[in-house]
Amino acid sequence: MRWAEAMTQASELDRLIAAARGWRPARLALATVIATWGSAPRPRGSHMLVHEDGRFEGSVSGGCVEGEVLHAAATTIADGQPRRLSYGVADDAAWEVGLPCGGSIELLVQPVATDGFDPALFDAIADTRDRGGRIALTTDFASGRTMIGDDPGEGRFVNVYAPPRRLLIVGAVQIAQSLTAIARTLDIVPILIDPRGRFLTEERFPGVSLDDRWPDEAIAACKPDAATAIVTLSHDPKIDDPALIAALESPAAYIAALGSRRSHAKRLERLTAAGIGSVDLERIDAPAGLAIGAQGPAEIALSIAAGMIQALRRP
Repeated sequence: MRWAEAMTQASELDRLIAAARGWRPARLALATVIATWGSAPRPRGSHMLVHEDGRFEGSVSGGCVEGEVLHAAATTIADGQPRRLSYGVADDAAWEVGLPCGGSIELLVQPVATDGFDPALFDAIADTRDRGGRIALTTDFASGRTMIGDDPGEGRFVNVYAPPRRLLIVGAVQIAQSLTAIARTLDIVPILIDPRGRFLTEERFPGVSLDDRWPDEAIAACKPDAATAIVTLSHDPKIDDPALIAALESPAAYIAALGSRRSHAKRLERLTAAGIGSVDLERIDAPAGLAIGAQGPAEIALSIAAGMIQALRRP
């Protein structure tokens, strides 16, 4: 798969890494948000990668500050020198990106080079994330060089890259069609699990990773981590219960089950009989999602997505 094709299926960071790989050996610059105050539009660690021909991938502000960053990046590409930029309520450009409400940002623009942001670091980030791990990079402002390791201190910036966020959905039902779409807009990779072949089709779920194994086997194979959410939607205890048992054996950040309070009470009885303890049972969010008065598959999917984000963002 060419890098441009891979970008359409990937998260924001994955797309940026794919661009860095695809644009080699062109000269590049990387802009990074290194500090924020108040209502900044992008969090610390956000990146924007700039090609020597002016193309870019990623975002550091979501607005016209990007235009200023592109100019600074072109200069960095030309002279190989890192630059620190600051934007706040006093800057005209800041008014276009929402910073007048009290926020400000500080950026670092580095050459993508061995004495700046080494191109090999993109591969290190991708390889570590593919294994479900975290990797920390430390940038020294004096030298402008970024290295692997968590080495905080005066004049340094540490950026931690977490594993990709995933959503394992058990049950290829109508709600899952909306939920997979919402997950992808949130840069969460959806994986749909259902042993029922008539439900689990590429036509109903285009571009989604499909797994037709029994859910306990499929979930175990996915090795859920703290960046994973697992939601059961099938309404069939033969499918949902094994999935929940497998989910509760993992450190998944969010485990939820569709159904009424009455059906969940019966579910708890079955899981208790299967040997699941009360502490683990309390991890199940049921009925799944935040109580927003949802009606219909799309709104129910939205409420589940909201509950998932709340859990994934929990410290």
